[in-house]
Order: sequence, then C-alpha cells, then structure tokens
Amino acid sequence: MINQHSENLLNTQLENAPGEGYIFSWFDWFCLWYPPGWLILFNRHWQHYHTDSDGWNWLEYGLFLIPGGFYLALLSRWLRLGFRSPRTEVSEFDPKYQQAFRKEVLGPIVKYYFRGELQQVENLPQTGPLIVAMNHAGMSFPWDFLALGYLLSEARGWGVQLLANPALFEHPWMIWWLPPKWSQVLGGVRAELDDFEAATAQGKTVLYAPEGIRGPMKGWRRRYQLEKFDVSFMKLSDRYQIPILPVVCIGSESLHPWAVNFKKLQRLVKLPFLPISPLMLALILFPSMGVWAMRTRLHYFIQPLEPAQLHNHSNKGHKVIYRQAQQLREKLQIKINQLLRGI
Repeated sequence: MINQHSENLLNTQLENAPGEGYIFSWFDWFCLWYPPGWLILFNRHWQHYHTDSDGWNWLEYGLFLIPGGFYLALLSRWLRLGFRSPRTEVSEFDPKYQQAFRKEVLGPIVKYYFRGELQQVENLPQTGPLIVAMNHAGMSFPWDFLALGYLLSEARGWGVQLLANPALFEHPWMIWWLPPKWSQVLGGVRAELDDFEAATAQGKTVLYAPEGIRGPMKGWRRRYQLEKFDVSFMKLSDRYQIPILPVVCIGSESLHPWAVNFKKLQRLVKLPFLPISPLMLALILFPSMGVWAMRTRLHYFIQPLEPAQLHNHSNKGHKVIYRQAQQLREKLQIKINQLLRGI
C-alpha cells in the first residue's frame, strides 16, 4: 500500500494547479528522444510523487546513458540495498497517480513520439463500461495498448485498465527496471481469468488482446495476420452484459520491426516472448531500453460496437462462443487488409 505521507502528497499535487505537479523538463525531453533514458523518465516521475528509498538514484541514472553502464548501475543499487532486491510493498491501483502519469508523461510520449490518433470516433460510445478488444503486435513493451488507453481517456474521460501478461507484474527484470508494483498502481490487470472477471464484474473499461500472447509472438513476418482469438472476453461480455468495442491498430507492428521470437531462450529466461532483431545489440549495451520502442504512427480505427448477447450465457455451448469470437476475428482481419491496401 502507498504510505500515508506519499498519498497525501499525491492528492495535494493533483488538486493544485497543473504547474505544481511534475514539470516535463529539458532533461525529460532528452530522455524521451534518447532511448536509454525512457527508464529514467518513468522512475523520476514516480519519485516525484512517492518516497522510494529503494529506487534508482542520480548516479545510477547517469550510468544508464553510457554503453554498458546499466550493469554498473545495477551493481551499485544492489550493493546500496544491502545485497537484496527492491521492496515491492506498493500494489494497489491508484487512479490519482494513473491520472498524473497519463497527463505528465504518457501524454507527451503518445502525442509527440508515437503520434497516436483515434479514427472513426463516431463509433466510440459516450459511456462505459466496455471490453475494448484490439489486435496486438510489436514484440515490445505494450505501447499500443498504453497509447490507446491514453487516447480513450482523453476522448471520454474514462479510467481505462489494461489486461497484461503476469510477467509485467512479477518478472525480476520488471522489479529492477521499474518502481515497486508499477503496473498494478497504473491500473494493470493480470491476464488471468479470475482477475479479468473481477475487473469486468466491477464495471471497468478493460483493454483486452483477444490474440493473447500469440499476438506479439507472431513476429515481423506475420505481423498483419491475426492469430486465433481466445473466448474469455466473449463469455464475460455475455455474462455481465458488457458490450465489446473492437479496435484495429495500424502501426504497432513497427514498435519493434524485423523481430522473431527465440522460443528456447524465451522459455529459459521465463519471458512471454523474447524478440531477436538487429536492435538486440543496442539492448545488450543499454538494458534500460527494455521499456523503449521504435517511433511509429499508431492509428486506431474504432469499429462499430458489438452489443452483449441478450441470451443467457449458460445456454451457450463452447462451440457457439468460439464461433462468435472467430467471426469477430474474421471481421477485424478484413478491416486490417482493407486499411493496408489504402496505405
């Protein structure tokens, strides 16, 4: 849990004028345009609102920026913490911090780096809750979903939460890279059925990748080909009478281009996927680039709302629900093909 002092500080800063919150300085702009600096940007923003004695310090930030320096920074932090991992007490979703991060950090990234845009906004409903289902690619940190969450929040004022692979919550790399339980605090929902159902039952707008981890795993060669859809989102849409908003993203495939998944090494390091590409040499020299992605244009095409089925889900067999999910997949694949022909 966030300690009381940090929570009071955050509430005070968010209620005051915007200029009294986190100011995006020249150094932050430098971090945005210098790939190894993205990790500095996220941690600096966190430390502005939270007391985090276990976090990175300025000496270590400086080491991030030179080839191989991250390894020295990691050693420095490990020694400074007394040969242990960082504490991970903070774990609850904090909508106030999500709002601050969205406006002060995510906004500049989405607007000026990924140049995200919503298209066919007339299909966007005025109110939630919704299950937002989108194609997923890129083999990188899930910037396609984070950018969509930001744009939906700006367009409708929704508090949007992202369904994410459990590795984004608990993998040792994430624990060292990012602040304690960063994904949970920003509203991440573990991609497990119980957590997904709990978020849906509470009436939240959840971003969902029907392809699951198969989406980013398909790599560069099959980047425009949708994989088989999971059926859990159809079941929960029916059970809780929450409509599905399909979205097609064009541009996410370029977040990490020319990548293939190295399955044997991926299983060895226990990651959901491990992209191998020409960029891997840069990642070896600058491991802080693990949360970075290539500059691209993220265009989101909002599709007509798929209303929740009005029939009792208990009367439907698995084959019926599976067929519904694959029919939606076929519709989105046709839309992707049409959009690509128009590029």
